[in-house]
Amino acid sequence: MELLKRTTENKKAKTVGRGSKRGKTSGRGTKGQASRAGNKKRPELRDRIKKLPKLRGRGKNMNKAFRIKPTVVNVGMIANAFSAGASVNASALFELGLIRRTGGKLPAIKVLAGGEITHAVQIFDCEVSPAAKTKIEAAGGKVN
Repeated sequence: MELLKRTTENKKAKTVGRGSKRGKTSGRGTKGQASRAGNKKRPELRDRIKKLPKLRGRGKNMNKAFRIKPTVVNVGMIANAFSAGASVNASALFELGLIRRTGGKLPAIKVLAGGEITHAVQIFDCEVSPAAKTKIEAAGGKVN
């Protein structure tokens, strides 16, 4: 029975020590904790995290900063942009250039009482302040 033999020689001879990539210290450098077996350094970041205060009692208002605030539109701006009997909503305000998209979406709208309105308009899908609502209804408009 014949043994299998290579037809070509091995390109790289197996090396140990200084002639190889992983000999002697095997890429660990020399001495110290990192060169020993079972090496596991304690993370420094943990010490910093542990020293931070826990901020007890901040739970209710913690997310207040992340709330999406509505875009403000005054009654006077609506009076100038829309004619009598017009329907006012976010898409109509966007088409006239009174509001801009935020993050690719139409924002929430809040109508405030700045300015005057003399003709009737219908407002849909918007938050309306109490003072603005009285002005719109006094002019003969509706708030839905």
